[in-house]
Amino acid sequence: MNQVKHPHLTRRSLLAGVGSAAVAAGLAGCESDSDRRTTASPTAVDERTLRRKIASLLVVGFRGERLDADDWIMKAIRNGLGGVILFDREVKTNAPRNITSPRQVTELVKSLREASPGRLIVSIDQEGGRITRLNPSDGFPATKSQAQVGAENSPAATRSWAEGLVRSLTRIGVNLNYAPVVDLNVNPDSPAVGELGRSFSAKPEVVVRNASEEIKAHRAAGVKTSIKHFPGLGSATGNTDFTAVDVSGSWQRAELEPFQQLIRERMTDSVLVGHLVNRQLDPNLPASLSRAVVTDLLRNQLGWHGPVVSDDMQAVAITSQYRPEEAVALAVEAGVDLLVFANQQTYNPNVVEQTVDTVVRMVRDGRINQERIDESVARVDALRPTS
Repeated sequence: MNQVKHPHLTRRSLLAGVGSAAVAAGLAGCESDSDRRTTASPTAVDERTLRRKIASLLVVGFRGERLDADDWIMKAIRNGLGGVILFDREVKTNAPRNITSPRQVTELVKSLREASPGRLIVSIDQEGGRITRLNPSDGFPATKSQAQVGAENSPAATRSWAEGLVRSLTRIGVNLNYAPVVDLNVNPDSPAVGELGRSFSAKPEVVVRNASEEIKAHRAAGVKTSIKHFPGLGSATGNTDFTAVDVSGSWQRAELEPFQQLIRERMTDSVLVGHLVNRQLDPNLPASLSRAVVTDLLRNQLGWHGPVVSDDMQAVAITSQYRPEEAVALAVEAGVDLLVFANQQTYNPNVVEQTVDTVVRMVRDGRINQERIDESVARVDALRPTS
């Protein structure tokens, strides 16, 4: 989700990470004995409850600086949508989308949160530098890029930078930031990372040091973070928002080190998985749709048991290769918990219903069971605001 205004500018074993929360028990009270023996059968599914659970695992983008109660996104929120993602501009037209001033977007977020029956995730990509949604043109302070911060590599300076960035988030009511980028700057000319100044450094220790300070600043303000783009996008020669990207010949295992260390040091709230193809790890599927990457590598080998977040499921790297329902099914099977639909590359007001329908069919067909959905619900709940 590193989209900017124009395409040429866009986006060993370890200790276990955060343990999963207790599984939600919403269905237990309405199941018969036979239901419990056949959790994948249609008779076992309280469909209304199941649909709300699945909807709670989605984050969706929308158009509008102000919303009416009848807008589709407001209806989706009232029906249990898990979260929204804010953008300042439309990627294709550069027209204003959700953000034109601090006061305007604060009112917008307030209306979104008031419509939600639960604790709505309000998310954003606010990395600093060129990948920001809260910009001086809309009344917010300018921010340095991660590359500038990493070059200085001063804990005090990084802390001050991060605190300033977070102040803009809390000012408007954002509670999840898809940052920091912890990709290594192994290819300074990468149009996805290096060229945009998105990486702290090519050195793992510098990345970890600065990312830790940034995460601490977010946590102190009650804002959750998502380290990205697992398992490492720093060598990419393309941008997954606009094209398929294959790092099979350039990726190095050292690119896992920032993720490993941040997980081990409990400096991780969630992990965002990229859409890159890496045949060193999976010969067939991109990382975000790969069980070998998400479950076997990230969860089982690196010990991460908290929320896993997708990159934009409507990115060209995915839509050019997979039908929407196929991509959703593969991501869920891979172990992704929170599916993000930016509604930028394509705009689909029906994306919530269509995605929920896909996952309901997976449960009915026995492709996944309800326990798998409940596990994701519990993990994603850990990302939600406390109030």
